[in-house]
Amino acid sequence: MTSRLDRYTCEEALRRLDDFVDRELGDGELRLVREHLETCAACTAQFEAEADKLSQLKEKLRRIMVPPDLMARIRNRLGEAGG
Repeated sequence: MTSRLDRYTCEEALRRLDDFVDRELGDGELRLVREHLETCAACTAQFEAEADKLSQLKEKLRRIMVPPDLMARIRNRLGEAGG
């Protein structure tokens, strides 16, 4: 009998790349992707490259200067929506 892990392919792992990097996979799929990455150097390299790009993008977004009046308007809108 073939287990799901035995059938887990590079194609299936790569389809889940974005969700894996964003930590949006369920526990079962997360485990399968991790197990696949432990045995597949090609997918590991691709996943690491994508994770690095995401990290760089997040770092650049943290450095964007937002005008104070825009931040005040956003806070006001968020307060209105929550209340």
